[in-house]
Amino acid sequence: MADTETIRADSSYLAAGANRYSAASDWSAEGVVAFGSDANVCLWNPQNPRGISSILSQHTGHVKAVKFLPRLEGDDKTILISGGDDKVVRAWSVSPRDATASYLQAVEGHAEPINCIAALGVTPAGAPTKRIFATGAADATVRIWAHDSAANEEPFKLLQSVKTTKKFIPLALALSPLDDEANGIVLAVVGTTNAVQIFTAGASDLEFTLQATLPGHENWVRSLDFIKEKTEAGSDLLLASASQDKYVRLWRFHQGTALSALNNATGLDLSVSLTPGNKIHKISAGGTKYCVMFEALLLGHEDWIYTARWSRTADGKLLLLSASADNSLSIWESDPESGIWITGARLGEVSREKGATTATGSIGGFWTGLWSPAGTSVITLGRTGSWRRWDYNPSDDAWQQTYAISGHTRAVTGLSWSQDGTYLLSTSSDQTTRLHAQWTGNGTDSSSFGSWHEMSRPQIHGYDLNCTATLGPTSSFVSGADEKLMRVFTEPRAVAKMLSCLTNSKIDMSSAPDAADMPVLGLSNKAIDNTSSERQPESQEEEEEGGLSQSNFTIPAALEATTTHPPFEENLSRHTLWPEVEKLYGHGYEISCLCSSHDGKIIASACKASSLNHAVIRLFETDKWTELRPPLQAHSLTVARVRFSGDDELLLSVGRDRQWVVWGRSGTGYELVQQMQKGHSRMILDCAWGPAEEKKRVFATAGRDKLVRFWVGENKEFGLGGEMKEGEPVTAVDFLPEVTTEGKMVLAVGTEAGRVMVVTLGVAEEGKVEVVRKAVLDKGLWLPGTVMQLAWRPKTDERDEKKRELAIAGEDGSLRIYEVEV
Repeated sequence: MADTETIRADSSYLAAGANRYSAASDWSAEGVVAFGSDANVCLWNPQNPRGISSILSQHTGHVKAVKFLPRLEGDDKTILISGGDDKVVRAWSVSPRDATASYLQAVEGHAEPINCIAALGVTPAGAPTKRIFATGAADATVRIWAHDSAANEEPFKLLQSVKTTKKFIPLALALSPLDDEANGIVLAVVGTTNAVQIFTAGASDLEFTLQATLPGHENWVRSLDFIKEKTEAGSDLLLASASQDKYVRLWRFHQGTALSALNNATGLDLSVSLTPGNKIHKISAGGTKYCVMFEALLLGHEDWIYTARWSRTADGKLLLLSASADNSLSIWESDPESGIWITGARLGEVSREKGATTATGSIGGFWTGLWSPAGTSVITLGRTGSWRRWDYNPSDDAWQQTYAISGHTRAVTGLSWSQDGTYLLSTSSDQTTRLHAQWTGNGTDSSSFGSWHEMSRPQIHGYDLNCTATLGPTSSFVSGADEKLMRVFTEPRAVAKMLSCLTNSKIDMSSAPDAADMPVLGLSNKAIDNTSSERQPESQEEEEEGGLSQSNFTIPAALEATTTHPPFEENLSRHTLWPEVEKLYGHGYEISCLCSSHDGKIIASACKASSLNHAVIRLFETDKWTELRPPLQAHSLTVARVRFSGDDELLLSVGRDRQWVVWGRSGTGYELVQQMQKGHSRMILDCAWGPAEEKKRVFATAGRDKLVRFWVGENKEFGLGGEMKEGEPVTAVDFLPEVTTEGKMVLAVGTEAGRVMVVTLGVAEEGKVEVVRKAVLDKGLWLPGTVMQLAWRPKTDERDEKKRELAIAGEDGSLRIYEVEV
């Protein structure tokens, strides 16, 4: 066997949905966005059209909080801190130039999951500047840490552990210097209580003590952010607190007496400020006295507010960005004459569906809002794990939406390329099927040409999706979920036109319906042919309800603008559905796997099973959508994978019963050819056919016994040609559809530990399979969890034959396309 070598691969496309936590994202001063995605941390530069640049894997649980530490003079890289369900703080060194990172170390201390992080650069009198950060966790403690990059042995040091009074769980933290000389530091803590706790410390000793508790909110407080009111020396400090009570409260921190604080307050109703519920709180830090008072109440959101973030314009004006579960972003500014805070801009959607504008509604609202370093762009995260972005256009004095990134939020369970390699379909446990393609058509410039994007969301389901397959050369696909039936979809004309413009592909739209519509409380996408105008309500009840169908959004009009750029998230989730054309019945339990023949005429499928009666493979012909009986019976437990050979003459199935079965074409159906009951010593998880050009037929099987076995045969009789031992269970395999220029086969292998290998194989005359080259992808490209499926992109004319693209589905919710040299 050949020695194992390590190879690099270029990341053509990285897609991952963001975790829905308000503290799980941050935008650095250098323009890099970091966000948690499952157990990963993703890095993304919104100015780069190619999307996510790096996926960082070290955490073993969901990432709930990320924060960039401030850069100090002389730093060429930025320190990123992350924390989550694994109770460990992890540090990364991020290169702003290309948005890549290297892992530094883990810092342990908390006993429960970490929810929030705040950071600050501190310059004690006569001492060099150092970085401190605070972490809040579900163990009801806030820990204060110092970072010293010059300390090689222990750069992270625990300074203090603060227990929250009344044992509430911290959900947000904010750190800020109290004066221009940073002699005093303030720490604000909020969480599962309706009060804001204020801690202060001197810059020299950094020993935080509780100084005040600010009442006023009527529900849990979700977000905090400090900013200096003005850039001049001696300016007051403002704190914004956002709560589930639907309000944002502003608080003023003033150095000096209460009377001077009232004189400083702008547009403040003194009769309100001096009521018992809005008393002035006195605090001290570093020997200096300060007072804290309520400044303003911001009303306008209709549901929970998750985040509030400050920004300062080039002319010094303060802006506050709030993100709410009512599916809107509000940009607040102070009226220069009255000092009253008003909404200068409102971004997002106004839903026409009842129940959609609640924290538990169908839209789910916006979970976080972030400013760009210059304050000219904002991004927000929705329930689907996708980002939305707006850029400020000074010529129009308006915010204009632009495309951002998206991804699955749970395990990616299935992959299928279109036959010409134009697009890739992925299914996930997040109950969606998504279509990904390269942007090579209208509107592309040199920086965005060839970048990958989610171009359509054909299926939004009510069950976890397990598998998908495109149907031969047609623009149709079939998917299976945790239900007893399969659903067949065909591409609508509106989406086909959009894809044709964005990917320069030629698509036959003669028989396609115009678009699709998802009825409320329904699972079947209905075809729509009258998309030139909004569909009229079909009944008086529907008219009274305001129209319960998504087709009320004038589907083709929403897609008209997407002929020059990838679709926005609201178009993906509402207007790019594919109509369902058929349901295929017969299975008794949840669908476990399916595939279609290369000519698209037969679908083979199986379901979860614990008996012979249910562990059958059912065949459906795609002309009249009828089942070809009898079903193929040989397995005794769940069939894990079925695959057609390149010429569709043979069908291979593997299962949890440790056996593989080969079926041969017989008339219109298939019949048993060979059955290997002890194919592996443990369950077989995947299989793949070798290239059709080979004189001898070859297929590979992968099992939980940590083996990849190669089976070689002639005249439909197969024997063991070799095997490859790995260190962990092998969960996914796929052969490159063609042999290399040297006549060798290339097999991609994925394991339960997230390793991905590319193996070059040769077949000797006597039927033995030899491993010519075994290359493991660099560890930085591994997945943190199981590789669910692998799929090579079909050969396209414009691609280099020595470099091929491999799609990887991960249990971590990531979809990756690596360009690998074969």
